Amino acid sequence: MSGLSTHVLDAVSGTPAVGIRVSLFHDTEGEVATAATDADGRVPELLPAPLAEGKYRLSFDTGSYFEVLGTPTFYPEVSISFNVTDPRAHYHVPLLLSPFAYSTYRGS
Repeated sequence: MSGLSTHVLDAVSGTPAVGIRVSLFHDTEGEVATAATDADGRVPELLPAPLAEGKYRLSFDTGSYFEVLGTPTFYPEVSISFNVTDPRAHYHVPLLLSPFAYSTYRGS
């Protein structure tokens, strides 16, 4: 399997973060994909085709998510930049989210 997926968990409630708009940008091509997290907080195939080598950025619209919940947030957007070095590989970029902190890692 190749391509890109993501998963967003709300660390405050311990539940999937549903409905977060996620956009993918390539350093030379601009925005190449957009989607929203599903009922499990996932975007299973943001970009199903093999990714070209290069620098990418995922942008998560966290401000709108917290606004719907009526929760103030310090981070209205979370951006995660990463490098694709093997177009045949699958890239999974999870986000653990709270109103005043976030963390990420390269998933599998």
